[in-house]
Amino acid sequence: MRESLIPVVPMSHTAHIRNHRKPRRNASTLAMRAGVAGGVLSTLAVAGAAGSANAAEPVTQTLELPTLTADLATQLAQSADATQQAAANYELQAERDAAAAKAAKQAKADLADAKKKAEAKKKAEDARKAAAAQAASRSSTRTVLSSSVGSSGSSSSTVSAPASGSVATVIAFLKAQVGDAYVMGGTGPNAWDCSGLVQAAFRQVGVDLPRVSQDQSTSGTPVSLSNIQVGDILYWGSAGSAYHVGVYIGNGQYLDAANPSKGVVIQDLSGYPATGAVRVL
Repeated sequence: MRESLIPVVPMSHTAHIRNHRKPRRNASTLAMRAGVAGGVLSTLAVAGAAGSANAAEPVTQTLELPTLTADLATQLAQSADATQQAAANYELQAERDAAAAKAAKQAKADLADAKKKAEAKKKAEDARKAAAAQAASRSSTRTVLSSSVGSSGSSSSTVSAPASGSVATVIAFLKAQVGDAYVMGGTGPNAWDCSGLVQAAFRQVGVDLPRVSQDQSTSGTPVSLSNIQVGDILYWGSAGSAYHVGVYIGNGQYLDAANPSKGVVIQDLSGYPATGAVRVL
Protein backbone atom coordinates (compact mmCIF):
# COMPACT_ATOMS: atom_id res chain seq x y z
CA MET A 1 0.00 0.00 0.00
CA ARG A 2 1.26 3.25 -1.02
CA GLU A 3 1.20 5.93 1.56
CA SER A 4 -0.05 9.43 0.68
CA LEU A 5 2.29 12.11 1.29
CA ILE A 6 1.08 15.28 2.96
CA PRO A 7 2.99 18.27 1.96
CA VAL A 8 4.67 19.98 4.79
CA VAL A 9 4.62 23.78 4.65
CA PRO A 10 7.36 25.37 6.54
CA MET A 11 6.04 27.75 9.26
CA SER A 12 7.38 30.98 10.42
CA HIS A 13 9.18 31.02 13.68
CA THR A 14 6.60 33.51 15.02
CA ALA A 15 3.55 31.66 13.91
CA HIS A 16 2.84 30.39 17.34
CA ILE A 17 2.60 33.93 18.79
CA ARG A 18 -0.95 35.39 18.94
CA ASN A 19 -1.53 38.45 16.78
CA HIS A 20 -2.52 41.43 18.85
CA ARG A 21 -3.56 43.63 16.04
CA LYS A 22 -7.08 44.81 16.18
CA PRO A 23 -9.12 43.78 13.30
CA ARG A 24 -9.48 46.35 10.66
CA ARG A 25 -12.71 48.29 10.58
CA ASN A 26 -14.30 49.66 7.60
CA ALA A 27 -14.38 53.36 6.80
CA SER A 28 -18.05 53.95 7.60
CA THR A 29 -17.74 52.59 11.07
CA LEU A 30 -14.79 54.77 11.78
CA ALA A 31 -16.51 57.84 10.44
CA MET A 32 -19.61 57.28 12.60
CA ARG A 33 -17.53 56.81 15.72
CA ALA A 34 -15.56 59.94 14.99
CA GLY A 35 -18.78 61.93 14.70
CA VAL A 36 -20.10 60.64 17.97
CA ALA A 37 -16.86 61.43 19.70
CA GLY A 38 -16.92 64.95 18.32
CA GLY A 39 -20.45 65.55 19.53
CA VAL A 40 -19.56 64.35 22.97
CA LEU A 41 -16.55 66.61 23.11
CA SER A 42 -18.63 69.58 21.93
CA THR A 43 -21.21 68.93 24.60
CA LEU A 44 -18.53 68.71 27.25
CA ALA A 45 -17.00 71.98 26.04
CA VAL A 46 -20.34 73.82 26.22
CA ALA A 47 -21.09 72.37 29.66
CA GLY A 48 -17.65 73.39 30.89
CA ALA A 49 -18.09 76.95 29.61
CA ALA A 50 -21.50 77.19 31.26
CA GLY A 51 -20.06 75.86 34.50
CA SER A 52 -17.29 78.44 34.41
CA ALA A 53 -19.79 81.23 33.79
CA ASN A 54 -22.04 80.02 36.54
CA ALA A 55 -19.11 79.73 38.92
CA ALA A 56 -18.45 83.45 38.48
CA GLU A 57 -21.94 84.32 39.66
CA PRO A 58 -22.91 84.15 43.34
CA VAL A 59 -25.09 81.28 44.28
CA THR A 60 -28.31 82.33 45.92
CA GLN A 61 -30.22 79.84 47.94
CA THR A 62 -33.96 80.35 48.07
CA LEU A 63 -35.81 79.17 51.14
CA GLU A 64 -39.43 78.63 50.94
CA LEU A 65 -41.42 79.94 53.92
CA PRO A 66 -43.87 77.56 55.37
CA THR A 67 -47.37 78.21 54.26
CA LEU A 68 -49.54 79.81 56.99
CA THR A 69 -52.62 77.92 57.80
CA ALA A 70 -55.88 79.75 58.30
CA ASP A 71 -55.87 79.06 62.07
CA LEU A 72 -52.34 80.35 62.54
CA ALA A 73 -53.09 83.51 60.57
CA THR A 74 -56.17 84.14 62.68
CA GLN A 75 -54.20 83.69 65.89
CA LEU A 76 -51.52 86.11 64.71
CA ALA A 77 -54.15 88.72 63.79
CA GLN A 78 -55.86 88.35 67.15
CA SER A 79 -52.52 88.70 68.97
CA ALA A 80 -51.72 91.87 67.03
CA ASP A 81 -55.16 93.32 67.83
CA ALA A 82 -54.72 92.50 71.52
CA THR A 83 -51.30 94.15 71.60
CA GLN A 84 -52.62 97.28 69.89
CA GLN A 85 -55.58 97.45 72.27
CA ALA A 86 -53.28 97.08 75.31
CA ALA A 87 -51.09 99.91 74.03
CA ALA A 88 -54.15 102.12 73.48
CA ASN A 89 -55.42 101.36 77.00
CA TYR A 90 -52.03 102.17 78.49
CA GLU A 91 -51.87 105.48 76.64
CA LEU A 92 -55.40 106.38 77.73
CA GLN A 93 -54.61 105.56 81.36
CA ALA A 94 -51.45 107.68 81.20
CA GLU A 95 -53.47 110.61 79.86
CA ARG A 96 -56.04 110.20 82.62
CA ASP A 97 -53.34 110.07 85.30
CA ALA A 98 -51.70 113.23 83.91
CA ALA A 99 -55.04 115.03 83.80
CA ALA A 100 -55.82 113.99 87.38
CA ALA A 101 -52.42 115.19 88.60
CA LYS A 102 -52.85 118.51 86.80
CA ALA A 103 -56.33 118.96 88.25
CA ALA A 104 -55.07 118.21 91.76
CA LYS A 105 -52.24 120.69 91.37
CA GLN A 106 -54.60 123.37 90.08
CA ALA A 107 -57.03 122.72 92.92
CA LYS A 108 -54.23 123.10 95.44
CA ALA A 109 -53.13 126.37 93.84
CA ASP A 110 -56.73 127.65 93.78
CA LEU A 111 -57.15 126.79 97.45
CA ALA A 112 -53.94 128.61 98.38
CA ASP A 113 -55.01 131.61 96.32
CA ALA A 114 -58.44 131.62 97.98
CA LYS A 115 -56.81 131.54 101.41
CA LYS A 116 -54.55 134.46 100.50
CA LYS A 117 -57.48 136.47 99.22
CA ALA A 118 -59.49 135.71 102.36
CA GLU A 119 -56.56 136.76 104.57
CA ALA A 120 -56.04 139.95 102.55
CA LYS A 121 -59.73 140.74 102.76
CA LYS A 122 -59.73 140.19 106.52
CA LYS A 123 -56.66 142.41 106.96
CA ALA A 124 -58.26 145.12 104.84
CA GLU A 125 -61.43 144.92 106.90
CA ASP A 126 -59.47 145.07 110.16
CA ALA A 127 -57.50 148.05 108.85
CA ARG A 128 -60.73 149.78 107.84
CA LYS A 129 -62.21 149.26 111.28
CA ALA A 130 -59.04 150.47 112.96
CA ALA A 131 -58.95 153.54 110.74
CA ALA A 132 -62.59 154.28 111.50
CA ALA A 133 -61.96 153.96 115.22
CA GLN A 134 -58.87 156.15 114.98
CA ALA A 135 -60.75 158.75 112.96
CA ALA A 136 -63.52 158.79 115.54
CA SER A 137 -60.94 159.25 118.30
CA ARG A 138 -59.31 162.11 116.41
CA SER A 139 -62.63 163.81 115.82
CA SER A 140 -63.39 163.59 119.51
CA THR A 141 -59.96 165.01 120.40
CA ARG A 142 -60.33 167.83 117.91
CA THR A 143 -63.73 168.69 119.31
CA VAL A 144 -62.29 168.90 122.82
CA LEU A 145 -59.37 171.04 121.62
CA SER A 146 -61.65 173.41 119.75
CA SER A 147 -63.90 173.74 122.78
CA SER A 148 -60.94 174.49 125.06
CA VAL A 149 -59.65 177.17 122.70
CA GLY A 150 -63.12 178.67 122.25
CA SER A 151 -63.52 178.98 126.03
CA SER A 152 -60.68 181.51 126.07
CA GLY A 153 -63.09 184.08 124.62
CA SER A 154 -62.33 183.83 120.92
CA SER A 155 -63.10 181.50 118.06
CA SER A 156 -61.01 178.37 117.55
CA SER A 157 -59.34 179.80 114.44
CA THR A 158 -58.62 183.37 115.58
CA VAL A 159 -57.17 183.80 119.04
CA SER A 160 -55.18 186.97 119.67
CA ALA A 161 -53.18 185.58 122.56
CA PRO A 162 -52.11 182.07 123.61
CA ALA A 163 -54.36 180.55 126.22
CA SER A 164 -53.13 178.94 129.39
CA GLY A 165 -51.58 175.53 128.70
CA SER A 166 -51.30 176.33 125.00
CA VAL A 167 -48.15 174.23 124.45
CA ALA A 168 -49.97 171.13 125.74
CA THR A 169 -52.85 171.93 123.40
CA VAL A 170 -50.50 172.11 120.40
CA ILE A 171 -48.83 168.81 121.30
CA ALA A 172 -52.17 167.09 121.88
CA PHE A 173 -53.40 168.23 118.49
CA LEU A 174 -50.24 167.04 116.79
CA LYS A 175 -50.38 163.61 118.42
CA ALA A 176 -54.00 163.25 117.35
CA GLN A 177 -52.83 163.41 113.71
CA VAL A 178 -50.24 160.62 113.95
CA GLY A 179 -50.96 158.10 111.19
CA ASP A 180 -52.48 160.64 108.79
CA ALA A 181 -51.19 160.69 105.22
CA TYR A 182 -48.54 163.02 103.84
CA VAL A 183 -49.71 164.96 100.78
CA MET A 184 -47.79 167.84 99.25
CA GLY A 185 -49.81 170.99 99.91
CA GLY A 186 -52.11 169.16 102.36
CA THR A 187 -53.69 171.19 105.16
CA GLY A 188 -55.92 168.54 106.76
CA PRO A 189 -58.06 167.29 108.15
CA ASN A 190 -56.66 163.82 107.28
CA ALA A 191 -53.71 164.65 105.00
CA TRP A 192 -50.90 167.13 105.57
CA ASP A 193 -47.56 168.40 104.42
CA CYS A 194 -44.96 169.48 107.01
CA SER A 195 -45.76 173.20 107.17
CA GLY A 196 -49.53 172.64 106.83
CA LEU A 197 -49.52 170.45 109.95
CA VAL A 198 -47.43 172.94 112.00
CA GLN A 199 -49.65 175.83 110.94
CA ALA A 200 -52.85 173.97 111.92
CA ALA A 201 -51.38 172.91 115.29
CA PHE A 202 -50.51 176.46 116.36
CA ARG A 203 -53.75 177.78 115.00
CA GLN A 204 -55.44 175.73 117.75
CA VAL A 205 -54.03 178.20 120.29
CA GLY A 206 -54.53 181.33 118.21
CA VAL A 207 -51.07 181.64 116.65
CA ASP A 208 -51.26 182.32 112.92
CA LEU A 209 -48.08 181.09 111.30
CA PRO A 210 -47.07 181.57 107.68
CA ARG A 211 -48.08 178.75 105.35
CA VAL A 212 -44.67 177.57 104.11
CA SER A 213 -41.63 176.19 105.93
CA GLN A 214 -39.28 178.91 104.66
CA ASP A 215 -41.33 181.60 106.42
CA GLN A 216 -42.05 179.51 109.51
CA SER A 217 -38.29 179.09 110.10
CA THR A 218 -38.03 182.86 110.79
CA SER A 219 -41.22 183.25 112.88
CA GLY A 220 -40.81 183.80 116.63
CA THR A 221 -37.54 183.86 118.56
CA PRO A 222 -34.54 181.83 117.38
CA VAL A 223 -33.22 179.36 119.99
CA SER A 224 -30.20 177.08 119.98
CA LEU A 225 -30.75 173.38 119.62
CA SER A 226 -29.14 172.86 123.03
CA ASN A 227 -31.90 174.97 124.65
CA ILE A 228 -34.98 173.78 122.81
CA GLN A 229 -38.20 173.23 124.75
CA VAL A 230 -41.43 171.33 124.11
CA GLY A 231 -43.48 173.22 121.51
CA ASP A 232 -40.51 174.81 119.69
CA ILE A 233 -40.58 174.68 115.91
CA LEU A 234 -37.63 172.80 114.39
CA TYR A 235 -36.48 173.42 110.84
CA TRP A 236 -34.08 171.79 108.40
CA GLY A 237 -32.06 173.94 106.00
CA SER A 238 -31.14 177.56 106.42
CA ALA A 239 -33.36 180.03 108.27
CA GLY A 240 -35.53 181.71 105.68
CA SER A 241 -34.97 178.90 103.15
CA ALA A 242 -35.85 175.84 105.23
CA TYR A 243 -37.19 172.85 103.31
CA HIS A 244 -38.79 171.03 106.26
CA VAL A 245 -40.32 171.79 109.68
CA GLY A 246 -41.58 169.85 112.70
CA VAL A 247 -42.39 170.41 116.38
CA TYR A 248 -40.26 169.27 119.34
CA ILE A 249 -42.35 167.14 121.79
CA GLY A 250 -39.67 166.36 124.41
CA ASN A 251 -37.45 163.38 125.22
CA GLY A 252 -35.34 163.95 122.15
CA GLN A 253 -38.29 163.42 119.82
CA TYR A 254 -40.18 165.54 117.33
CA LEU A 255 -43.45 165.13 115.41
CA ASP A 256 -43.81 165.94 111.73
CA ALA A 257 -45.50 165.10 108.46
CA ALA A 258 -42.42 163.34 107.19
CA ASN A 259 -43.00 162.13 103.64
CA PRO A 260 -45.45 160.10 101.53
CA SER A 261 -44.07 156.77 102.75
CA LYS A 262 -44.20 157.62 106.48
CA GLY A 263 -47.02 160.12 106.79
CA VAL A 264 -47.41 161.87 110.17
CA VAL A 265 -45.01 160.24 112.65
CA ILE A 266 -42.98 160.72 115.82
CA GLN A 267 -39.22 160.41 115.25
CA ASP A 268 -35.96 160.63 117.18
CA LEU A 269 -34.11 163.90 116.67
CA SER A 270 -30.81 162.01 116.78
CA GLY A 271 -31.74 160.15 113.62
CA TYR A 272 -32.39 163.33 111.66
CA PRO A 273 -30.82 166.33 113.49
CA ALA A 274 -32.48 169.68 112.82
CA THR A 275 -30.61 172.75 111.59
CA GLY A 276 -32.26 175.29 113.90
CA ALA A 277 -35.30 176.13 116.03
CA VAL A 278 -37.68 179.02 116.78
CA ARG A 279 -40.02 179.59 119.71
CA VAL A 280 -43.46 181.14 119.23
CA LEU A 281 -45.10 180.29 122.60
